[in-house]
Amino acid sequence: MKDEVKYFPDGDDDWARVSPADAGLDPARLNEAVTFAETHESSWPRDLEKAGDVPGLSQFEKPPWNEALGPFKPRGGPAGLVLKGGRIAAEWGDLKRVDMTFSIAKSYLAILAGLAVGDGSIGDVDDPVSDTVDGALFASQHNRAITWRHLLTQTSDWEGTLFDKPDLVDRNRQVGPGSDNSRKGEHRDLRSPGTFWEYNDVRVNVLALALLHVFRKPLPDVLSSRVMDPIGASRTWRWLGYRNSFVEIDGVRMQSVPGGTHWGGGIQINNYDHARFALLVNRDGVWNGNALFPEGWVAALRSPSEVNPGYGYLWWLNTGQKEWPGAPERTYAAVGAGSNIILIDPDHDVILIARWIDQNAVNELVARVFNSVI
Repeated sequence: MKDEVKYFPDGDDDWARVSPADAGLDPARLNEAVTFAETHESSWPRDLEKAGDVPGLSQFEKPPWNEALGPFKPRGGPAGLVLKGGRIAAEWGDLKRVDMTFSIAKSYLAILAGLAVGDGSIGDVDDPVSDTVDGALFASQHNRAITWRHLLTQTSDWEGTLFDKPDLVDRNRQVGPGSDNSRKGEHRDLRSPGTFWEYNDVRVNVLALALLHVFRKPLPDVLSSRVMDPIGASRTWRWLGYRNSFVEIDGVRMQSVPGGTHWGGGIQINNYDHARFALLVNRDGVWNGNALFPEGWVAALRSPSEVNPGYGYLWWLNTGQKEWPGAPERTYAAVGAGSNIILIDPDHDVILIARWIDQNAVNELVARVFNSVI
């Protein structure tokens, strides 16, 4: 029996559509899911720069920790699409609008780390980062023990200040619906690297800077040439850094980029480009027969970490169906505040891209989408 020929889109305007029924989806239930997404918009302000802070993040930070360092962009309304077999089965909102995507940038960083491993620039994810990256970032006794795996799984407990943001700003931080961040930024004794999980944007930014030293060229350029251009992404996306995140490498001034938009900057991108990226990940890094990721990297990033089984390499997992009870267990996702989500179900070849959904409605939206799978 011949292998099924997998579909890959050409240009945005040539992306194949498929009726829900032909895709094996219940049309009425899928339509209900779309309506739900359209009617459960995020409560966030449309213009975060005018609002003065980011809800749930800089909102809880004292000056100067709450200071924005990169640009924000007024956001759009709810938008997204559902892919089945790579084809668009449902869509809503302005899919070509370039918008902030917050911590979904972390999951893009995980892919760049995979490229470095495939290149041999990172020998092994369990190697200390200090073996590859010189300088003060990993010079202390505590930080010298940090490995690439620790950074990728948010278990490094890296200590220090980067681009005027101390790691303390995100200690005791909670994430997800019902989070209580009243203690965010309070002292917590550090743990040995690899023994404690904490969502911390400063430490992810440390990973981004470490990767900049590995590639020795701006990460947006690496992402463009090795991932986004080969999959036919538009030229409208951008990955913006902070005004104070410039470093010098090999005598060249380069800007490091953050793994989110906590303090501005980050990835701004449209839904079609997110969908191409998600489809590439779902195809194990192979696009039209061309392997863009090292073999086994997607399986590695989807593997539960020892400290937090619901988290892989900067991707959220559905281990035990705890994250999204209405989705299959092998579902995994890139998630950003706001809420923004790229959700992949490899078992049914379903991808959900959703932008600006109320955080408390995400689980129900996911459940409604998968309730349409016949």
